[in-house]
Amino acid sequence: MHTSTSERSTQEWQRADAAHFLHPFTDFQSLARKGSRIITAASGIYLHDSEGHRILDAMSGLWCVNVGYGRQELVDAATRQLQELPFYNAFFQTATPPAIALAELLAEVTPPQFQHVFFTSSGSEGNDTVVRMVRRYWDLLGQPGRQVIISRKNAYHGSTMAGASLSGMGGMHAQGGLPIPGIVHKEQPYWYELGRSMSRDEFGLVAAGWLEDKILEVGADKVAAFIGEPVQGAGGVIVPPDTYWPEIQRICEKYGILLVSDEVICGFGRTGHWFGCERFGTRPDLMTFAKGVSSGYIPLGGVMVGERVAKVLIERGGEFNHGYTYSGHPVACAVALANIGLIRRERLVERVRDDTGPYLAAGFDALKDHPLVGEVQTCGLMGAVLLVQDKASGTPFPEALELGMVCRGHCFGNGLVMRAVGDRMIVAPPLVMTRAQIDEMLVLIRRCLDLTWADAQRNGWV
Repeated sequence: MHTSTSERSTQEWQRADAAHFLHPFTDFQSLARKGSRIITAASGIYLHDSEGHRILDAMSGLWCVNVGYGRQELVDAATRQLQELPFYNAFFQTATPPAIALAELLAEVTPPQFQHVFFTSSGSEGNDTVVRMVRRYWDLLGQPGRQVIISRKNAYHGSTMAGASLSGMGGMHAQGGLPIPGIVHKEQPYWYELGRSMSRDEFGLVAAGWLEDKILEVGADKVAAFIGEPVQGAGGVIVPPDTYWPEIQRICEKYGILLVSDEVICGFGRTGHWFGCERFGTRPDLMTFAKGVSSGYIPLGGVMVGERVAKVLIERGGEFNHGYTYSGHPVACAVALANIGLIRRERLVERVRDDTGPYLAAGFDALKDHPLVGEVQTCGLMGAVLLVQDKASGTPFPEALELGMVCRGHCFGNGLVMRAVGDRMIVAPPLVMTRAQIDEMLVLIRRCLDLTWADAQRNGWV
């Protein structure tokens, strides 16, 4: 068995990949015909593939490499912990120092209502934990009928059975008999698609009101919680109007339901605040995290548990029959401790809030002059460019054309990782990105938009 990059050609790696590796969210047959890109190294915000190309990673891997690639501090933290204690579990009334220290640190950097954490290995597992925990909470309060969790269409909360059920994506629900019982969905706060007849602020209140409509439809005595991402990430970087989340908070309080903030993407500086709930002014009862907590160097996730919930679980609960082999994995926790320390020392959250976030917003705003661009949105160091067939009317391209995938192909061909969600082209680069690198990314984005526009003209789509 050979694992060194230099020991095989790209084609040999691709053949082995097609023969043995089933990729996530992939048409296996199509990928086998085409062949995977083989990424062999990375540094800073750049990837390197087996053909020697340098690629600007404008997606931070998968929304996670917040401090960039090649940070020796994180490698050293993992190495020390592997040498000292590579693994022990959190079962059997046992804990390890890295897990305890990380729990302390998370209680310090998260909003003040959070003093307890339940560790997982991923955001998907975190959201599965949320389902179990909120239902347990209401059961302990003598209201076992509160089982229903409300989510949103086009939301993403993971791909496990519960996580995919919370996600509001039809393609996921079409496979595996989803959603599971007790999970329902309301419409998303997407102004460009659903609310252009009114101002953004007016639409924010209307969109938040859809939660109240759904609560009344289900029955308030049956609703356990509402879950939402501060900014819908995998749904296309949909940034809600500023009026949206305060009204969601008011509605949750009115009906006494729990508010869950899914911070898997938005957490640890992505929005220019430590957590997205702080950017939008909510006070969630539970908060899911993953990705940026370790910058993706080691898998780690969890749920921050607010005192409203923690007090009931601790004082009334007895045994909580839920957990994972790798909850509080010592190596993952050691890396997360080093990662959060690095974010603090380099003031990355403040940099995104005060410098690179506004600079990215100005750069994206300048893209609005392109004939393909109907809307741009940014929040911190994440952004979206919507491709439309007609700028004046906002008419979208027919779905069958898959113009976003055409644009993504040009991105990959020109050394840029930019994700397509339908015809929304999105970025979420590492938080260490500089202004000069933002300029470099914007040049690449415009070049790829120009190439996509040329394709659309040549094919008679515009």
